[in-house]
Parts: sequence; structure tokens; C-alpha cells
Amino acid sequence: MIQQKLHNIRVVAFDCDGVMFDTSDANRAYYNNLLEHVGKPEMTPGQFAFTHMHTVDESLMYLLPDPALRKAAMSYRKKMSYRPFLQLMRLEPDLKPLLGKLKPAYQTAIATNRSDTMDRVLQTHNLAGLFDMVVTAMDVPRPKPHPDQLEKIARRFGIEPRQTLYIGDSELDQAAAASAAVPFVAYRNASLAADFHINRLGEVADILHI
Repeated sequence: MIQQKLHNIRVVAFDCDGVMFDTSDANRAYYNNLLEHVGKPEMTPGQFAFTHMHTVDESLMYLLPDPALRKAAMSYRKKMSYRPFLQLMRLEPDLKPLLGKLKPAYQTAIATNRSDTMDRVLQTHNLAGLFDMVVTAMDVPRPKPHPDQLEKIARRFGIEPRQTLYIGDSELDQAAAASAAVPFVAYRNASLAADFHINRLGEVADILHI
């Protein structure tokens, strides 16, 4: 853990996949379904690691460099239901209790590279309305690792970036926080450079002394 003084934190922001949820099974099933549709084998561990962090457009560019296959997968994606994959997402048990502790002293936000699935995720898992702001890859010019999402959150609440605490689990989250000059909490990933490392979301309350 890097010992750093926090500067009047006003907003606590969360990544979605790997932080709010264990989405390993859901993401693997989702992309393998798309690959099967275009006659490609299941993802390798390296391919899965890439899709865990990146947007769906970036992931399909990576998985399917052939434009024709990628177009077919994108067309299929728009038609298929995401509901079966939502059921495979496992909510982190500390999330809702932590959100309760953060209110009303802190605003809460999500900064995720998910796109058009985020609303359904929140509704399915009874999280709709529990966050003051949700920023997806569709809401900014550039997704993570760029700082756009975190900068948009700071502007929305009229605060300095250093007044946001961001919780993420990937190198993209680390890079976005560093670029935005936002204090970063690494969740279950000791290899990341972070101001704090935690293994349970409940430890955020200890960081904030609440």
C-alpha cells in the first residue's frame, strides 16, 4: 500500500467487471457465443484477459481481425439476448453494504468500459438508482485507459480529480486513474501500482475512516 494523504474525497467511483461483479463466467460465455456463431474456437486465456478490460468493439477487433467475420459477429450481437449472461454475473457481497455506508457523505459513480449492457446489468441485480452517475464507453470520446470517464465524473460534481477515489482491478483502470490524477484503489490485483490495495470492497470504508 502506498501511503498517501487523501484530499477531501467527495466521490467514490467503481469499475464494473472484476470489482462490482465477478464477471469471468459471463464474459467468457458471451464472447465464446459470438465466436461460435462465426465458426471460431473458444477464447484462449490471453484473449479472455483482453476482453475483460476492453470495450466490446475493441474486443471484437482483437478477436476477429477479419472484417467480414467481425461484421457478422456484430450483427448477431445486436440480435441476441444478453439476459442469459446477466445471470452468470456474481455480485460482490460487500458492494451494497458499502454503498449504504458511503451515503450520504459521498457521491457514488461507475466508470466502466461496458457499453449498451450497463443499464440491464444494474436493473437485473437491483442496483438501479444506487449510483449518482454511470459513465460507460458510450458516454465519452475515449474509453479507459484514457482519463475521459473520470474527468467527466469530476466535472459533473464540480470537484477536483483528486477528490475522486477510483476502485479498479486492471491495468486500464490504473492508467486511467493516473492520467486523471485520481487516487486509485487496486482491487484483488497486487501487481498494479496503486495508492491502496484491497481484497474486499468493505476495506474502502477503512480507507475513508467510516
